[in-house]
Amino acid sequence: MSLAFCGNDNNSAAYNVDAGVLNNGCFLDALTVVPHVFLLFITFPILFIGWGSQSSKVHIHHSTWLHFPGHNLRWILTFILLFIIVCEIAEGIVSDGFNQSVHLHLYMPSCLAFMAAITSIIYYHNIETSNFPKLLITLLIYWVLAFVSKTIKFAKYTEHGIGLRQLRFGITGLLTLLYGLLLAVEINVILRRRYMCFAHPTEVKPPEDLQDLGVRFLQPFVNLLSKSTYWWMNTFITTAHRRPIDLKVIGKLPIAMRALTNYLKLREAFEAQKRPQGTQPQGPKWIWTALRQAFGKPLLLSITYRFMADLLGFAGPLCISGIVHHLSKENHTIQPPHLGIYFISSQEFLANAYVLAVLLFSALLLQRTFLQASYYVAIETGINLRGAIQTKIFNKIMRLCTSNMSMGGMTVGQICNLVAIDTNQLMWFFFLCPNLFAMPVQIIVGIILLYYLLGISALIGATVITLLAPVQYFVATKLSDAQKSTLEYSSERLKKTNELLRGIKLLKLYAWEHIFCSSVEETRGKELTSLQTFALYTSISIFMNTAIPIAAVLVTFVAHVHLSDDGDLSPAVAFASLSLFHILVTPLFLLSSVVRSTVKALVRSNNSRPPLCPFQITNGYFSWTDGTPTLSNVNIKIPFGQLTMIVGQVGCGKSSLLLAALGEMQKISGTVIWNRKRGAVAYASQKPWLLNTTLAENITFEMPLIKQRYRAVIEACSLEPDIDILPQGDQTEIGERGIILSGGQRQRIGVARALYQTTNVVFLDDPFSALDIHLSDHLMQEGILKLLREEKRTVVLVTHKLQYLPHADWIIAMKDGSIQTEGTLKDIQNSQPELFEQWKTLMHRQDKEFEKNMTVLERKNLRRAMYSREALKTEVEEEEQSVESDEEDNLSRVMRLRATIPWRSCGTYLSSAGLLLLLLLLLSQLLKHSLLVAIDYWLAHWTSKVITAKIDAAAHNCSLVQVKIADLIHSSYLLVFSLLCFLGIVLCLATSVAVEWTGLRVAKELHHNLLNNIILAPMRLFETTPLASILNRFSSDTNTIDQHIPATLECLSRSTLLCVSALGVISYVTPFFLIIVIPLAITCYFIQKYFRVASKDLQQLEDSTQLPLLSHFSETVEGLTTIRAFRYEPRFRQRLLEFTDANNMASLFLTAANRWLEVRMEYIGACIVLIAAVASITNSLYNHLSTGLVGLGLTYALMVSNYLNWMVRNLADMEVQLGAVKKIKALLKTEPENYEGLLSVSQVPEGWPQRGEIQIQNLSVRYDSTLKPVLKHVNAHISPGQKVGICGRTGSGKSSFSLAFFRMVDTFEGRIIIDDIDIAKLPLQTLRSRFSIILQDPFLFSGTIRFNLDPEMKATDSMLWEALEIAQLKPVVKTLPGGLDAIIAEGGENFSQGQRQLFCLARAFVRKSSILIMDEATASIDMATESILQKVVMTAFADRTVVTIAHRVHTILNADLVIVMKRGVILEFEKPEVLLNQEDSVFASFVRADK
Repeated sequence: MSLAFCGNDNNSAAYNVDAGVLNNGCFLDALTVVPHVFLLFITFPILFIGWGSQSSKVHIHHSTWLHFPGHNLRWILTFILLFIIVCEIAEGIVSDGFNQSVHLHLYMPSCLAFMAAITSIIYYHNIETSNFPKLLITLLIYWVLAFVSKTIKFAKYTEHGIGLRQLRFGITGLLTLLYGLLLAVEINVILRRRYMCFAHPTEVKPPEDLQDLGVRFLQPFVNLLSKSTYWWMNTFITTAHRRPIDLKVIGKLPIAMRALTNYLKLREAFEAQKRPQGTQPQGPKWIWTALRQAFGKPLLLSITYRFMADLLGFAGPLCISGIVHHLSKENHTIQPPHLGIYFISSQEFLANAYVLAVLLFSALLLQRTFLQASYYVAIETGINLRGAIQTKIFNKIMRLCTSNMSMGGMTVGQICNLVAIDTNQLMWFFFLCPNLFAMPVQIIVGIILLYYLLGISALIGATVITLLAPVQYFVATKLSDAQKSTLEYSSERLKKTNELLRGIKLLKLYAWEHIFCSSVEETRGKELTSLQTFALYTSISIFMNTAIPIAAVLVTFVAHVHLSDDGDLSPAVAFASLSLFHILVTPLFLLSSVVRSTVKALVRSNNSRPPLCPFQITNGYFSWTDGTPTLSNVNIKIPFGQLTMIVGQVGCGKSSLLLAALGEMQKISGTVIWNRKRGAVAYASQKPWLLNTTLAENITFEMPLIKQRYRAVIEACSLEPDIDILPQGDQTEIGERGIILSGGQRQRIGVARALYQTTNVVFLDDPFSALDIHLSDHLMQEGILKLLREEKRTVVLVTHKLQYLPHADWIIAMKDGSIQTEGTLKDIQNSQPELFEQWKTLMHRQDKEFEKNMTVLERKNLRRAMYSREALKTEVEEEEQSVESDEEDNLSRVMRLRATIPWRSCGTYLSSAGLLLLLLLLLSQLLKHSLLVAIDYWLAHWTSKVITAKIDAAAHNCSLVQVKIADLIHSSYLLVFSLLCFLGIVLCLATSVAVEWTGLRVAKELHHNLLNNIILAPMRLFETTPLASILNRFSSDTNTIDQHIPATLECLSRSTLLCVSALGVISYVTPFFLIIVIPLAITCYFIQKYFRVASKDLQQLEDSTQLPLLSHFSETVEGLTTIRAFRYEPRFRQRLLEFTDANNMASLFLTAANRWLEVRMEYIGACIVLIAAVASITNSLYNHLSTGLVGLGLTYALMVSNYLNWMVRNLADMEVQLGAVKKIKALLKTEPENYEGLLSVSQVPEGWPQRGEIQIQNLSVRYDSTLKPVLKHVNAHISPGQKVGICGRTGSGKSSFSLAFFRMVDTFEGRIIIDDIDIAKLPLQTLRSRFSIILQDPFLFSGTIRFNLDPEMKATDSMLWEALEIAQLKPVVKTLPGGLDAIIAEGGENFSQGQRQLFCLARAFVRKSSILIMDEATASIDMATESILQKVVMTAFADRTVVTIAHRVHTILNADLVIVMKRGVILEFEKPEVLLNQEDSVFASFVRADK
């Protein structure tokens, strides 16, 4: 065929200019070329010469990202322009098909217009990013020329009677309008920026965000194309492959997205609802109205995008129907020419299969873009909302009543749930909100289209889906209930596991680990039962999601064949219907989930209001609850600038008095005596409150570091030796709640913080309780009497150390919640001589105290804790050195590992399920997807045969035969189709059950193995591993394995197999597709490779930034009293905003990364659809491929575009989730303690040890085979019933001595023989169950008093009451509701520190073993209580062996024997009186030194 611009047909009118050149169609087309050539000629030199050399510099500084007026409108109009030009090109090519020769003028000007439109937007973008508007003059001229040329063409068409029947007329009209609008946009830029025709151009400053180079989240600032395709994320994602993503990489949040900005927006919305009287409305309606006002606009935009995406989604089935329908027809109706050229109608244009393929491609691109835009806007709005709500909750918490916390009204756990779960529920509701509005419309439109295709039978199929929708809702509701039930059991299990881990030392020493392990297993059993229900309903839900489309299609086609007059079931109708059913099922399936999430969000919004507490300082009657006053008739006077001491017995209300003064208790009645408004109060609580930061920051506590003052405080609190032990000195991170420190060290840091502050008032609540006499004296002299007194600060000190009373300027004595007396020591001596004498006796006793025993233990424990960290550090350093030696190789290896899927963890997970389940899972999945392909293939075969049969019958003019053949074909094919569908439904059920049951089996196995490994692990593991790290394995990691991995595994296997089967079907239909798809497959590979690494980093970053946020909430709640006392609320609010913004930043980047992937994968999917469509059409036209197979190929091509991104997303999720398996697997490798002994349990005498005789022979022990011995060649003999006291200085080995009896340390030499049995031969459980020990740190489990005293449930009530009487607790327990069955709160929070220690003593008395070991057991008890207790111990254990590690001097002065230790060796072993008489004895020197 010859080629010419205007064509060279015989008698061609294309060259006829008799009526004037403007009346010639070819000339009109040539005229439109002029503007495009002008633009290309002018802009190319500027683009390639002017910016070519600077292209890399264009985006360096964000201040260049300035948008000109009408920026978004220009981009939208340009996109529409490009689409219309593509239609014009297609129309020209189709029109040209009716001509004898090729008419280039029909489409060549359009091709130039297309190039010019792309050039115009590139040119504009470069001018905009360079902020050089004067160069826009070129575009102004172009829009004028284009508008004029198109207007002339449009006018001439109208003049010659060409109207809307001709498609080219409509296209020309639209192009004229678009060029006119773009001209208007350009004029608007001139008017607004005044860059020409005005003397003074407008100066525009870049947004504040863009002036800050730290802002790297550019989504709000980039152009529309980059926004919709997330092009700006390219560099970010590819860089992640070379360098891990951290907080530095992601930078700061833009101002509009910061938590403070959104909180202020939300607060304004709440304020706007206030009534004229100033009162606030209450209830969920009020909250939702405020949320709508604050965040409604972006949500409305998201809903609009979603509507557009859903409507465009129906283009797929309609285009498939059109392509298959028109392939068998030839519509070559030639119309008379106008202006010397041929015009086609829109019907003829859309009758072309290739045109429909291009339209389908364009519709898919648009649909995916709008869908991702809807997702992004909804999630971004949800994240902004979450930040605002979290800030609002925090502000409420800062005014929370302390009584609500202490009496369980609002626990730390509840607050963390509010922050972590409830705010996320609201966020996800915003994400799902567009679905709530769009889905009903999608369902209605889908049913209308099905009715248009299939008639009444479509309504029958839709009815099947609709009838099953309530079943889905019921399943979804049950699923929600099961999840709630699982969550409750999971929380209970975690609470028990937490207690088990916190009290592991006690459990091991008492041999109770199996009791608590069984308790956790019992709760886990209930959780697994609930998980079974969850798995069952999940499998039903998955089954229905896959089976309903099969059932609906089957019912519809059966009905259609029987109800339709001619039984017509063409491939066009069949495959369009099939695609519509797939579209229809998704919203129906999700609608129930969305409704459920909406209900959840409505419930959660009601939870977000913690109670408030009035801030006041009162005197009189105070209470923690609304019941009986805790403090009554309080009338006190605190002298200004002096030292006031508050004294009294355990539980008399001393700490409560301080908290009442701070305004932390509820006032019943009374008047204000002094006001906290005078300034902040430096407060050191009885239970030290530490931040998860460095030791130095805990002391300075937001104050500037003044070195001289800091050193003085460190010295006063005797913290130098402790700091020396720490690996990074005072810059060591001390962990959550000071986890690596002992009680005494934590307490001294708390006191140091109070001393360091420069406030006028200082409250110290029992700062000496965990300190020995030397440290107490030093702190009193250097810290309180010197540092604080010299600065004339008002000091209120609660203490049991009565020997310091002479230093007090004012004394307040308390008894049973009221003031017993107050005044100076002299006043009390005169007014209450009996009380003074009692004090004097106790003061004299305390003066005899000695020995830094407490400090010994804590420093030694700290050294042990630090050892593993040091070892770890050394290993890391060694690794770093090896990295340096071979840096490049190692870096590439690390990066390769980051990009590799953890197949080993995957193997561990699957192998835990067992071979049978694994085989069932694999076979069922493969068979199911094979059957799904078989169903669709059979449908293609069936519909093609029906058409062939009808054509043959029609050719023979046999209408009766035609009907019979159709019936015969339908009945035989329908039978096979029904059978395949039935088998498909059965296999759908089998696969869904197999996946969930596999997950359940793995969850059961891994948790059981983990718990049993941990419970049997040596103490070394717990001393060297942070508790939070172990607990995470039982919480988040177990939850991931329980609930997330099965769902991800199912999704991943389904999407992968669907993609593979779809590509297989398309390749079968058109083998040529395989060649073209290779570049797309390579592109896919690299996209997923880069995305997985970035996604993994961002998911981990999101999790790691959420931990400090939750930690900050829990720290704030626990330290509310201290924060409010210091008046540090603004500083903590600021820190919260930083943590929230960091978390939201990670969430936003993760969202953008997901959208980046999905846009690319769906564009690749659209390309696959286009390639498959063009290849199928060509194959059908030239190779006579059956229309049924064309329909099949196109339906599967659409499926690929849906599932491709899900495959990659699930792969990335699975990779992250398998990290949980990897962490658990690492803990499972821990070597357990050797619980077996040479003797069996039956060989050990029933009552052993009966006498309590201890022989220690040449004993040497160490904490680990890599450490030095802590006891060396120790020899001792303790006779039955003897009371032995052990003392010694720092690191002398006293505690190691006591732990050796329980085989808690490694005995590598020597032996301990108790009642003639070597303890090394005994089973560990038996050995530990026969002794009693009381530890320094009191530990109580949540539960009843009865359970705490006797978890084995062996003792009678009388035995328990007897133990409580011995421990001086009987009167306290008698008054409690339930007596022995009264509940102890978590950690024993509803009892004072002293009372908790007494319960631990009672626990040891219940066991009544022949040997009792007391490890500084009376540290937290006041002198009066301890004095009684010592007598009772001597009486109750008169005939038993008692080993006491000394803290107070009199506890061992009355002992039968004293052991003095030094550096793991026994120095002295004799009666105390003998040693005291020897002047050169070490024991005597200790006593003399402390007199």
